[in-house]
Amino acid sequence: MPCRVAARQKTIITCYKAMSATLLPEPLPRAILSPTTGASSIARVAITSEADSLYDLADGLGNDFERAIDILLACKGRVVVSGMGKSGLVGRKLAATLSSTGTPSFFLHPAEALHGDLGAIRASDVLLLISNSGETEEVMRILPSIRNFGNTIIAITSVRTSTLAGNADVALLLPFRNEICPNNLAPTTSTLLTMALGDAIAVALMKQRDFKPVDFARFHPGGSLGRMLLAKVEDEMHKLVPTAPPHATLDDVIVSMTQGRLGLVVVTEQGVLRGIFTDGDLRRALLAGNDALERPVSDFMTANPVMVSPGMALGAAQALMQEHSISSLVVVDDAGGVCGVLDLLSSR
Repeated sequence: MPCRVAARQKTIITCYKAMSATLLPEPLPRAILSPTTGASSIARVAITSEADSLYDLADGLGNDFERAIDILLACKGRVVVSGMGKSGLVGRKLAATLSSTGTPSFFLHPAEALHGDLGAIRASDVLLLISNSGETEEVMRILPSIRNFGNTIIAITSVRTSTLAGNADVALLLPFRNEICPNNLAPTTSTLLTMALGDAIAVALMKQRDFKPVDFARFHPGGSLGRMLLAKVEDEMHKLVPTAPPHATLDDVIVSMTQGRLGLVVVTEQGVLRGIFTDGDLRRALLAGNDALERPVSDFMTANPVMVSPGMALGAAQALMQEHSISSLVVVDDAGGVCGVLDLLSSR
């Protein structure tokens, strides 16, 4: 039975691909939608279809894409993205991605543009208009004004002969045949292709501008990535550090460790770092013998702990913790004096 099911699924996919090649209006075979067909089989065919379309999109990129990137790199204003319906939703995402990756951009709703929002467009802006058919009414209605303004237009559409493509300075064509929607109605494959092309544009611009993680963090100061890249160790470290001299007994060190609530004690001598004693060291010490509590902490401490400077980036310090499989770092100043402790929980 499993072999028969697998063979049937293979036949369905083969039939589907053959039907797509002939550009039939209904992309998913009715056989897939029968009550005896599992949801996973339907999803598998749908995803395979969309993946094939993405490969077609990648293969079709060429001179027009290069021209579009050159135009966007040379833009002295903003990239104004506009589209209606699902294309508009994808456009909003594209505008947000561009803005966060070094290309100033905003989304302009075409219907609102017809009622005054066209005034947001500057002469230095580039318009990126999205319409799968290239004939979306609201987009068509703002075209004359944009052409009158003299702005450069980049179009994303699947129809080379469409009105939008004909009025654009550069038309980026989607290799769209059918939606994976069983009725070939709901925007599915077309929106996926548009989003993928938008991401490709953003990535190409990032590479051309040598956009680094620290640049990304500048636009995301409130996010965890921004915090990791922009914050310094001194911003997050504990400044009140429990300390003990090397000759202190384990019994005394346990008291300091408990009061410090960091799970460790920094061992110093005349202000100079000598080692670190953690709760893990304590457990190992107690297993070493009955006299452990009377012995000096220097017998059990880690003599050369990993150290960082106060000015190190928080992300770099966290990477150091992961590299050494430790949960705390001793922070020392230029003179070697202990000025804090950074632990894994405080650095998250």
